[in-house]
Amino acid sequence: MASTIIDSAIFQGIFSSDAMRHVWSDENRTQKYLDIECALAKVQGRLGLIPQEAADEIMSHCRLDQINLVKLRAQTERIGYPILGVVSQLNLLCRDKLGEYCHWGATTQDITDTATVLQIREALDIVDAELAAISAAMAKLARDHRDTPVIGRSNLQQAIPVTFGYKVAGLLAAIERHRERVAQLRPRVLVGEFAGAAGTLASLEIGAMDTQAGLCAELGLGQPLIAWHTIRDNIAEVGAVLGLIGGTLGKLSMDVKLMMQTEVGEVQEPYYHGRGSSSTMPQKRNPISSAYIHGAISVLRQHAAALMDAMVADHERSTGPWQIEWIVLPEAFCLLAGALKQSRVVVEGLEVDPVAMRRNLDMTHGLVMSEAVMMGLGPAIGREYAHDLVYDICREAVKQQRPLLDLLCEHPEINVHLDRTALAALCEPSNYSASRATWSTACWPRCAEIQADMLATSRRRPACTVRAGWSVRPRRRVVSLASDHAATLRAVLRLVGFISSRKS
Repeated sequence: MASTIIDSAIFQGIFSSDAMRHVWSDENRTQKYLDIECALAKVQGRLGLIPQEAADEIMSHCRLDQINLVKLRAQTERIGYPILGVVSQLNLLCRDKLGEYCHWGATTQDITDTATVLQIREALDIVDAELAAISAAMAKLARDHRDTPVIGRSNLQQAIPVTFGYKVAGLLAAIERHRERVAQLRPRVLVGEFAGAAGTLASLEIGAMDTQAGLCAELGLGQPLIAWHTIRDNIAEVGAVLGLIGGTLGKLSMDVKLMMQTEVGEVQEPYYHGRGSSSTMPQKRNPISSAYIHGAISVLRQHAAALMDAMVADHERSTGPWQIEWIVLPEAFCLLAGALKQSRVVVEGLEVDPVAMRRNLDMTHGLVMSEAVMMGLGPAIGREYAHDLVYDICREAVKQQRPLLDLLCEHPEINVHLDRTALAALCEPSNYSASRATWSTACWPRCAEIQADMLATSRRRPACTVRAGWSVRPRRRVVSLASDHAATLRAVLRLVGFISSRKS
């Protein structure tokens, strides 16, 4: 019986994704517990800390199909944590009491935290893949609409012309920064936990650090510099990055919703029969994906804040803050997965209406070109004087309901310096959307290559080799990966014409 929006049989595909829900499912979480106990037994058997026979027996039962989840629920409710229930069931499954060597030297939080890290690793892979797809779709939109004029808006008022490609490229830059952040946090977050009751591993008289190193190596995780049972900046950083990603997706959804307004009509979400329709107003085509994005990321931001609160933990093992993570981290990832999914729907199928964009540019009869006129007059009569003069003429144009160009041409302080042809050029929106000297038509054949390169980059991961000096090796790789993202972004923006390829 589902009771949350994430697990709802009706809404789960809207506010999350099946892949992300699997990552945070009871089944996957419990299998992660088993994977860790299996790896621990394997390493300790190899090191001679437990009998090899015991290690082999324990390893043979570390499968989800051997765990009674109904019984595990009852055990968890009685004990307060699931790990002891898992260990108890493993112990009973093993012959000749060999299961008594299961969980040797470990504590509940070691297994729980490490399992969470393994889940985070899987979840980040999903997030990065979705970001890569969104990035590629945005790059295509930016390229296709590099020269499509649209009104820029300031304080919800018409400002000056920009291009729709430029508008999308700004979001693309943010998405690429998020991909860089995901790459950078991996070596800090994808670190195992095996430290014993209070972080000192006093439970193992010999082989403690060898066990820790071997366990992390078996799981493909970094070895911690020190126990982090109640030092939770790593988990909070994950929440912060998820919140940042959500913020950018929210910005996307906000602009799409505003541009879909009937009075604006510059873009539309992808059309499917009946999507966005009203139960009583047949003409309606409401924003749907954008509304879901907005709702999901608003809750996500609160979860990011909750993970910050969970950092305030007591002593070496906390009483309550840790459980905050159990509640909000899975929901945060699941909600972000839903927002990413809906964002892909928007950017991959967005319907752009250049005619409506031009109509809205022209609706003020030239007033949005007042800055261009002011700057054109500035060399002749001074910028500040030109500002005040054009300001007064704009007010008069509104009062008389006449085109700005006509009043400019009639004004004696202006027509002595600029004729109608020059003024008409200043009042043409397509002449003022960007510095055209930075745009190169030679870029078009290569845009598809850049998009392919962006997708290829998303598949590269920093190598987390467990060895002496572990904390240095992967960080060097992450700097390289971050540079890859930055270089790719610069290439995309240069090719679609928003930054100059010339050296200053």
